[in-house]
Amino acid sequence: MRGLNRSIVALLALLLILCIAVPEMADAAALRQGSSGEQVKTLQSKLKRWGYYNGNVDGIFGSGTAQAVKNFQRKNGLTVDGIVGEATARALGMSLTGSSGGGSSSSGGSSNSGDKDLYLLAKLVHGESRGEPYKGKVAVAAVVLNRVKSSSFPNSISGVIYQKGAFSAVSDGQINLSPDNESIKAARDAMNGWDPTGGCLYYYNPKKTSNKWMLSHDVVLTIGEHAFF
Repeated sequence: MRGLNRSIVALLALLLILCIAVPEMADAAALRQGSSGEQVKTLQSKLKRWGYYNGNVDGIFGSGTAQAVKNFQRKNGLTVDGIVGEATARALGMSLTGSSGGGSSSSGGSSNSGDKDLYLLAKLVHGESRGEPYKGKVAVAAVVLNRVKSSSFPNSISGVIYQKGAFSAVSDGQINLSPDNESIKAARDAMNGWDPTGGCLYYYNPKKTSNKWMLSHDVVLTIGEHAFF
């Protein structure tokens, strides 16, 4: 009987160790405060380019980087814990060490849907803002995404883009042009959280529009030939 009790105690102890160790092993690739290296540099570069991080790109995951990650997570509807696990890495377009494949190779239907949305958004960017500075291309993509989030517009990227009269590139057929690499990159940056407009829902070219409603609004910022509000 005493031997059986010892076996039960040993088994319970083993189960307890496994319960502690397995989550740690599963999360071993995550980036968190105290991490360092090239992946942290990549993380800091992305967050800095998108306006979440103001510190040095030094590859050291300190409190400033953790706060920037939290701000990114909050903006993108993720768990706000300051840790770059799989979900946050996916939103950042990053691949964690030890995970399979790149940021765009996730399995499942949502990845295919995401790829289609990305490509359609890139086509809109290409049709609307060829010749604009890169920041302006990202801004055009961000306007589309801001509309998706707004209750005043359709709740999908395709719905917003193909809303009647919304974009001249759809009306004149330029939406059907193949996007270049820069337009695809701009669309991806916008989908990963970079919004140079700060939440704007509209833009126009003052040199090309006579729309009194557009012209009656105060311009928040101008990037290239486009005014945003």
